Amino acid sequence: MQLYNTLSAKERAALIEEAGQERLTISFYQYAHIGNPAIFRNHLFIHWNELDVLGRIYVAHEGINAQLSVPAENFQQFKDFLDSITFLKNVRLNIAIEQDNMSFLKLKVKVRHKILADGLNDNTFDVTNKGVHVDAEKFNELIEDPDTVLVDMRNHYESEIGHFKNAVTPDVDTFRDSLDIIEKDLQDHKEDKKLVMYCTGGIRCEKASAYYKHKGFKQVFQLEGGIIEYARQVEQKKLENKFVGKNFVFDHRRGERISNDIISQCHQCGEPCDDHVNCANEACHLLFIQCKKCAQKMNNCCSEHCMEIHALPYEEQKALRKGKVVSNKIFKKGRSEVLKFKK
Repeated sequence: MQLYNTLSAKERAALIEEAGQERLTISFYQYAHIGNPAIFRNHLFIHWNELDVLGRIYVAHEGINAQLSVPAENFQQFKDFLDSITFLKNVRLNIAIEQDNMSFLKLKVKVRHKILADGLNDNTFDVTNKGVHVDAEKFNELIEDPDTVLVDMRNHYESEIGHFKNAVTPDVDTFRDSLDIIEKDLQDHKEDKKLVMYCTGGIRCEKASAYYKHKGFKQVFQLEGGIIEYARQVEQKKLENKFVGKNFVFDHRRGERISNDIISQCHQCGEPCDDHVNCANEACHLLFIQCKKCAQKMNNCCSEHCMEIHALPYEEQKALRKGKVVSNKIFKKGRSEVLKFKK
């Protein structure tokens, strides 16, 4: 029985283009108690492979975290399958506001220790004892309250291109780093301030809200569905949009525009820009912001050194990479010294 991809990303892209059918980019998560994640992983792969679902899905004893794309014509079958699983029945699906048929090119369902890399070794708090979920309208009201502290639970490279007005945006590389920093900064306001959090789709706030309640915060709120759902509700209900810039997303699009504001700059020349790219040198793959002029000048690379390597014949590039470990190749988030205008 096939439990793996048989097509390369290039082959899959060609098939998607040939089919010419609309695909939906979707994300969802759910904390639950899964007895055997490996069996559940196989169950998902078999059914989703039949529906031509593509994406990156993590399964663990604590639940599921999924970012994927599904053919629009198969959406109802996909939804029916989710509803057939007890803890996923009527789970909230965050559907991207900007669709891209190439957002994912392989189906990867992986068993992990956790569905969210949080670095926590504290098992004394209940992750289901979460904060109050609020919709876009209530969120807009809360963040105008002078007794509210609004916190961005994402990393520096995400908030750099877009965030809510007046939000605290911790200068961190990981979710785990932000947990301690925020608690320390707000330790004197655990009872008198409303802690309101947001992230991309909600999963980080889900765990963070339970963690902060465990740490003694009395008024904890989270934006339900994250920025993705907020943007959808703002459009549908004609609400005031309090988000400026782009929402960073973890697929090949790398971002969804929420407002026309460009609040960041090209890391190479300093011109206004909010387009994330990965360095074309496969041994680097640094994630950084690059404008079109610099992309052309630098041959899609982050430095002259990477340009030199990228210009070599492919076999020579492979030989140079041999034996070297490149972790997290697609979304390697570095703050390289070669980037003159990095944050």
